[in-house]
Amino acid sequence: MEPVRLSKRLAELGVCSRREADSYIEQGWVKVDGEVAVLGLKVLPHQKIEVDARARAAQSARVTILLNKPVGYVSGQAEKGYPPAVTLVTGSSRWVGDTARQRFTPGHLKGLAPAGRLDIDSVGLLVLTQDGRIAKQLIGENSQVEKEYLVRVTGQLIPNGLALLNHGLSLDDEPLMPAEVGWQNEDQLRFVLRQGKKRQIRRMCELVGLRVTGLKRVRIGKIMLGNLPPGQWRYLRDDESF
Repeated sequence: MEPVRLSKRLAELGVCSRREADSYIEQGWVKVDGEVAVLGLKVLPHQKIEVDARARAAQSARVTILLNKPVGYVSGQAEKGYPPAVTLVTGSSRWVGDTARQRFTPGHLKGLAPAGRLDIDSVGLLVLTQDGRIAKQLIGENSQVEKEYLVRVTGQLIPNGLALLNHGLSLDDEPLMPAEVGWQNEDQLRFVLRQGKKRQIRRMCELVGLRVTGLKRVRIGKIMLGNLPPGQWRYLRDDESF
């Protein structure tokens, strides 16, 4: 078996992200077979890897924020005059119903990045995190975490359209993974997806004769949007996971 970079191995083991692994290695917090590792080191599966408690402490200090994104904000960097969603994360916009013990500090904004997209004209649950492990879980190459959406539509559904939404459509010349799609009422569909192509739901609907007029993400994995008001946020609690 070919050796792999230590940072990749740590990420595969779910210890941290590759970028975090490189940081820990630079600070001398990682040992391989009892020796302090150096950047670029490659390892084999049988080698013993130890991570210093200081790295664990650094991880536990990282925060994950759940935001109810309104229309008009982009998930990541500012685009075409639209502000990034992270600008909504302030002390005054924290939800009064947040039961997490963290006290908000400006340090919680450092390195805070979206773990997944939500379009400018879409609303609902957006995850912003400092934790590379959570980012990998939600948007990593092999992520299978469910995302649930409520989608208002207009138009005339083509014959067999609902079945095609569940399985059988392709985007960007690639077959889509099976989805779970059904009617909530006469003008609203419920989508459950396990992948996240750009504007996927809107494009899927167009293929079967429908036009999306409203899209709201209400769940990611085990985390529900719940009563979190638009434009407000809360911390992911220690007893919660996706």
